[in-house]
Amino acid sequence: MAFLVPVLILVVSFLAAYYLWRRSYPDTDNEPPMFPGALPLVGHSLQLIGDSCKLWNAINDLAQKSYDIGGVVAAAIGPRTIYVITDPDDFFTVANACLQKDDFYDFAKPWLGEGLVTGTVSIWKNHRKLLNPAFSQTVLDSFIGVFNSQSRKLVKDLKKEVGKGMFDHWTYTRHNSLETICLTALGVDFTDHTILNSRYVQAAEEIFYTMVDRFQKFWLHSPMTFKWSGVKRTQDRCLKILHDMSNSVLQKRKSDMTGNVLSERKTGMSSGTKFKPFMDLLLELAIEKNVFNDREIREHIDTMIVGGHDTSASVLMFTLLLLGSHPEAQEKAYQEIQEVFEGSDRDVDKHDLCKLVYLEAVLKESIRMYTIVPVVARKLDRNVQLKKYKLAAGRTCFAFLCGIHKHPMWGPDADQFNPDRWLSPDTLPDNPNAYVGFSLGRRMCIGKAYAYMSMKTSLTHILRNYRIHGDHKQLVLKIDVMLKPVSGYNISIEKRTR
Repeated sequence: MAFLVPVLILVVSFLAAYYLWRRSYPDTDNEPPMFPGALPLVGHSLQLIGDSCKLWNAINDLAQKSYDIGGVVAAAIGPRTIYVITDPDDFFTVANACLQKDDFYDFAKPWLGEGLVTGTVSIWKNHRKLLNPAFSQTVLDSFIGVFNSQSRKLVKDLKKEVGKGMFDHWTYTRHNSLETICLTALGVDFTDHTILNSRYVQAAEEIFYTMVDRFQKFWLHSPMTFKWSGVKRTQDRCLKILHDMSNSVLQKRKSDMTGNVLSERKTGMSSGTKFKPFMDLLLELAIEKNVFNDREIREHIDTMIVGGHDTSASVLMFTLLLLGSHPEAQEKAYQEIQEVFEGSDRDVDKHDLCKLVYLEAVLKESIRMYTIVPVVARKLDRNVQLKKYKLAAGRTCFAFLCGIHKHPMWGPDADQFNPDRWLSPDTLPDNPNAYVGFSLGRRMCIGKAYAYMSMKTSLTHILRNYRIHGDHKQLVLKIDVMLKPVSGYNISIEKRTR
């Protein structure tokens, strides 16, 4: 019986702490309804425990049920009450009212620190202003040579798969996207360093998994319990690989400097067009304005690499699979490319990109169908009045971007791939907030224009060289922070005849 005493003390202490915590974050006078099935103390946590496929299914189930009750629902993770939003206007309200990312983003801070995705509001506001010029259209236009040369390399790499049946094309898009972002963000060519690429990609995959694993196991949310877990040991091993690359490149770039002048890199085009990688622009800011130290530069570069290569690679992977599944859409995209380029194989230039209207519609529809970042979270630092409900300060608000993209306002074909819907305002939802592929509000993705330029260039080169076959209905999906395929995503290709 003696052993029951400390257990009883522990339980009573936990319940007292929980009671005081709940009192510090009281409900509002108009709370969203609670999702059914919550258990005492653990809430809905048991429904989230399992593999990342189960988590993805739970997210979709929660999104579907939220539509019937006004696009907002409450749930519980352990003792914490959280909110889920699938209404686009309500998400826009939260996105602009509460700029602070939720504490769950702290799980990524050992890797990304105070970068734009994970940074606290005060740091984010200052750094976002400083970084905006690095994403100006003039800077992005200078990358077009890199986008073309990398797209041609991807076409060449894919040639070995012609006529050989189904293959994993994600392997190709991931490595190519990583090389592209390393060129534009770091000014370093890792084309011949396949081992480094493989190690980096594998480490990035694993560290995403550790974040989701920690989220699902609410007892690991505390830094104290997490410190002794196997998940932490896996994270530390991945961090060494990820940080070693960005640190070594940073030191190399600094050593290449002559005085305060940083060398410009050639894109590899015959015209000799030059560009400055993002890292050079950050180093110039550090020198001229003394605003960034080495750690901050590395954190921004790490954020750009993960945001620039993993998302673009996944969008290209899903888009190629969807085009392979819908030959009529693929043919329309191909004919548009033939018309814009007059049947030639010349490089894409900045003026071509705005003419590829249907190709952009294909990309947007792919992102809507398979939203690469399905969920974002904000910390509510105030009560927030929505259209039907009031959210309480101190709690977490999850916006299901994937749910917004399948909202009934998209029409009865919301679950179907239909790029034509983007060609006329009459076939789109009468709501500017319905498309959230790059999030909404002031903290939306800074790399939107970069992503579209890179992906449209890659698709142009691929589609005018290959005809694609696939079946997206075989897809099995999971969520490892980003939306990832488990199986059923292979394609086959055949060479086009000109």
